[in-house]
Amino acid sequence: MNNKRMIGLTVAVIAGMIIIPTIYKIHEKHNEKLLLVVENEFHYYAKECYLNDECTSTVTLKELYEKGYLEEKLTNPINKKYYDEESSINLDTNEIELIS
Repeated sequence: MNNKRMIGLTVAVIAGMIIIPTIYKIHEKHNEKLLLVVENEFHYYAKECYLNDECTSTVTLKELYEKGYLEEKLTNPINKKYYDEESSINLDTNEIELIS
């Protein structure tokens, strides 16, 4: 009876050592992809505004809201807070600064 418990405990520990880090990595990768979607949306509308000669090379969220490129406010998909309207993107360097 003691050997069966020891084998069961060993299998459970090994399974835990594999499953827990895997779940953590999947969760972190999912969060990265959620943020990437928001950044790509911001970049897309900023570039569209710039190509239509309505914005300069540095575009803020406030400009996109005012000019009608974004109708809904951008939110951080992880903590569900709105990004500040002073968040900006520099289209020359593709540097995005999103402020929560």
